[in-house]
Amino acid sequence: MEFRNIITFLKVAELKNFSKAAEKLGYSQSAVTVQIKQLEKELGTRLFERVGKGAVLTESGQDFVFHANEILNTVKQAVDAVRGGEKKQSEREITGVLRVGSVESVSTALLPEILMEFHRICPQVEIVVHTSKRDVLIEEIRGNSLDLFLTLEKKADYPGLVRKILHREEIIFIRPGKPLPGMEKYVSEEEGLLPLEDLVRLPFVLTERGESYRYELERILAERDLRVEAQLEIGNTETIVHMVEAGFGASFLPFFSARHAIEKGTVRQVKTELLPLSMWIQMYYHKNKWITPQMEVFLAVAEKYFQQNVCE
Repeated sequence: MEFRNIITFLKVAELKNFSKAAEKLGYSQSAVTVQIKQLEKELGTRLFERVGKGAVLTESGQDFVFHANEILNTVKQAVDAVRGGEKKQSEREITGVLRVGSVESVSTALLPEILMEFHRICPQVEIVVHTSKRDVLIEEIRGNSLDLFLTLEKKADYPGLVRKILHREEIIFIRPGKPLPGMEKYVSEEEGLLPLEDLVRLPFVLTERGESYRYELERILAERDLRVEAQLEIGNTETIVHMVEAGFGASFLPFFSARHAIEKGTVRQVKTELLPLSMWIQMYYHKNKWITPQMEVFLAVAEKYFQQNVCE
């Protein structure tokens, strides 16, 4: 089995098109077709179905994506090990690549400090962070184009994936340090809870629709025949907190996103009659994944960070 055929297979799988893959790789389309046919002959199965001008992975092709990436990663690890010279494994600095995926709201608030500590421990490791929607990242884990997937949502088990880290985080309402119009009588914590009917009338800045905790908020409000309208939608929670600090409106975010602003007094938590809503910080990787040294270090750093800085 030739490595170039595996590389070609992954490029066709990524672009879903033989001619586009040929262009990216500098081959003729016929050469790409020949390489894929050679690979299919060696594996004894069809990897792609031609649909119009595109190419769709078969079930066997979907399974092979993971293993193809693993083969290339293993080869890279072997090359890095040989280039490490005559040092013993226990003495060699960790090298290679770490590929982490996360939804934007989590990566903005949590990943910077975790990545800085990881880089301090493993300065020779190249770190690649990919932010996208949850379902996209799950498929990238299954295809082995990501090593780890960090998310915040309800407890969830996904077929073929291992969950490594699990911590509870409260999702809260926040408002500017100075009350918005209509909130003056609720400034003091001792003056009671803000009724939901009043809360939903406020201007809101929220993460995009489909975000786990926004979806849950909309579901809870719908049960009471209420809805919240967002005057601004953006995935970056740091920007959301700044907008609330500036007086734009209220928001609904994980506590860790607003913690520093709350401590400074530039935003305040809003209490309502809703029961506290919690989500879970979870880390996933593929069940067949070889846990690289850099993955082990990252998991340990993240676990320590959550215990010391985020979780109750």
